[in-house]
Amino acid sequence: MAGVNAATTEKQAQPFALSWRAKAGLIAVLVYAIYAASQLGFSWERFEAGWELGARFIGRLFPPSIERLNILWQGIAESLEIAILASTLGILLSLPISLLGARNLMPAWATWPSRAIVALCRALHPVIVAIIFVKAVGFGALAGVLALTVASIGFIGKLFTEAIEEISLKQVEAVRASGASFANVIIFAVMPQVFARFVGFATYQLDSNLRNSTMVGIVGAGGIGGTLFSAFQRFDYDFVCTILLTIIAIILMGELLARMIRAVLLDNVSLGELLRRRGKTTFRAPAGDDV
Repeated sequence: MAGVNAATTEKQAQPFALSWRAKAGLIAVLVYAIYAASQLGFSWERFEAGWELGARFIGRLFPPSIERLNILWQGIAESLEIAILASTLGILLSLPISLLGARNLMPAWATWPSRAIVALCRALHPVIVAIIFVKAVGFGALAGVLALTVASIGFIGKLFTEAIEEISLKQVEAVRASGASFANVIIFAVMPQVFARFVGFATYQLDSNLRNSTMVGIVGAGGIGGTLFSAFQRFDYDFVCTILLTIIAIILMGELLARMIRAVLLDNVSLGELLRRRGKTTFRAPAGDDV
């Protein structure tokens, strides 16, 4: 008995103790990281040169240019339209795909195709998908909307499916026992359990699409990305700085808007009360906000 108590005390004293296999694995990863760094041509001289060139580049960014603001606003407006349309389409399409992919609600013949669609949408980076759509439908915002819709289905579909699979089936069984239809089971037993996480995932995806709309624009899929790429090609760095500052401001405004949406939908705060508070109240974040 004393030996068992001593072993238990030792385990409690080392709650994160690793086995020799785990230690060997960590050492192997560290050794491979050192080997990979040696194969990629890293050197201290390159870092020193990079600091000097980076400081020179940052110096050329300031002061920001306030010329050609009409071009800037056109690109920003198009990026916002692309992000909102892609987020809306992606969320609407992800809901049925997620329900079909939930293994606790659907049979295997329905879950596997749905999960395959989500995996396919997640397989490629949005820029690669944007290049494909630019080749298919031509340059412009349509290619950007389609590319970000595919990316949204891959991200939102996976998270929605996992959230549905984590629900308590007791509520589902209780609603089914009342003779409710499948649609009522989804509305009254499934959605109340996952609604908060769905809102968090959706607002995060909108924020992500605002950023990604800049990247897909670089390959010709519309938005401010094309304007940014053209400014880089002209070495017009002061205008580049203006574009970057505008993008940062939009992302911050998007975060504020996401907090307002969560407050209205999850905390039952009216829009008038929300405006009166002026951000003084800290709103409860949903469980999916840490994704």
